[in-house]
Amino acid sequence: MADIEYLKGLKAVRERAHLVLQAAEKDELTHFSYFPDLMPQVAGYVAGIIDRDFGPDKFHEIPPHGRWQHFNVGGVNRVEKLIDDWRSAGHDELEITRRLVDLFFVAVLLDAGAGDFWKFTEPNTGNLYGRSEGIAVAALYMFKAGTFSDSSVHATKESVDGKSMSHGLSSLDIGTFRNHFQITPDNEIIGDTSRVDLLNSVGVSLLNLPEIFGSNGRPGSLVDYLLSNKKGENLDYETLWSVLQKTLLPAWPKNRTQVSGVPIGDAWPLKVLEKLSSGQQSDNDTLKIQPFHKLTQWLAYSLSVPFIRILQLKWENIDQGTGLPEYRNGGLFVDLGVLKLKDEVLKQGLDNSGKKVPSFDATSDVIVEWRAMTVALLDSLHGLISDHFAQQGVRLSMTQMLEAGAWKGGRELAAKYRPETRSSPIVIEGDGTLF
Repeated sequence: MADIEYLKGLKAVRERAHLVLQAAEKDELTHFSYFPDLMPQVAGYVAGIIDRDFGPDKFHEIPPHGRWQHFNVGGVNRVEKLIDDWRSAGHDELEITRRLVDLFFVAVLLDAGAGDFWKFTEPNTGNLYGRSEGIAVAALYMFKAGTFSDSSVHATKESVDGKSMSHGLSSLDIGTFRNHFQITPDNEIIGDTSRVDLLNSVGVSLLNLPEIFGSNGRPGSLVDYLLSNKKGENLDYETLWSVLQKTLLPAWPKNRTQVSGVPIGDAWPLKVLEKLSSGQQSDNDTLKIQPFHKLTQWLAYSLSVPFIRILQLKWENIDQGTGLPEYRNGGLFVDLGVLKLKDEVLKQGLDNSGKKVPSFDATSDVIVEWRAMTVALLDSLHGLISDHFAQQGVRLSMTQMLEAGAWKGGRELAAKYRPETRSSPIVIEGDGTLF
């Protein structure tokens, strides 16, 4: 059980990923070749983006990586407008934070890869948004429509219930979701059914934890729980992480990895780790598992921001979070040559896709190895970026580097090299609940 609890934690994500990096340094990866001499070039590219957008005197304006920015795509301050409306209606900062947690909670859980072609047309403006930003804006309008709430329970429809008479997460149906996300045969999103199933399961999970989320299973009740469990003046990121794992691990799709019948979420066997553990004279199968918990980490980072901006609080232990192992960050290292698929693996990927870009199943050993290297290389990149900006007296957190440099850089490279689709250099075949 101790090994299982370890795999659920953030420490395991980083430690296991660095074991994979050590194997890469010995040319012992299964699917990729590693070219560490190119890392300074990656750091220069990422630092250049950050300098371009925030230099020389706006580095303090770099937000932490989180969902907030996606809602404001197109330069429209949609979140700030919501907050202003709530304040005008007389709601205090605590209730505003609860509502933001409600909104961010569902918007992050829906934020796995949308595919290359789905778009959301914003009402009134007619503006088209795709990918993460499109999902955010669609979720915002769905939230404002009261789809997730029963207004007979709450003073406003703009909140979320685990379950209610006619709304809520556990009773959300595919037709309602497709309608709000404007999904048609000509505008399909990856994994619509899987996304709805996930929200249904999360609704049940919220209701099973009334000591945290109250009798209605409201995500926003997390605010009160965390405030009552502060460390002195500060919030504890470990407490947030524990709550999210307790909530989400039972809700993930049943095809996720289990150890002794216990679900451990976004964590997968990896051949590199299996080889390393084979010499340890142990039959402990957990040694070969690489955890990521990417969507949970994305949620934790996103939920932390309203506490900072609205309640003016600080977080302890937030640096335990890792870089996010998803296709923009991972694509950065592939497009800039630090990671290269071995010839036979590339051929298999091209055969899988039938196109110019290789593809693999999201849970394949190829993708798990790529993600593990992404976590470790983001740590290395953060060190190089920190050294670069230290010369200017600037210190950037991991989440700031992700927001202003690595994630943005990966996206810009995708647009440069694959302008028609802006896809990752390696396509991930997922179900809408992992990336």
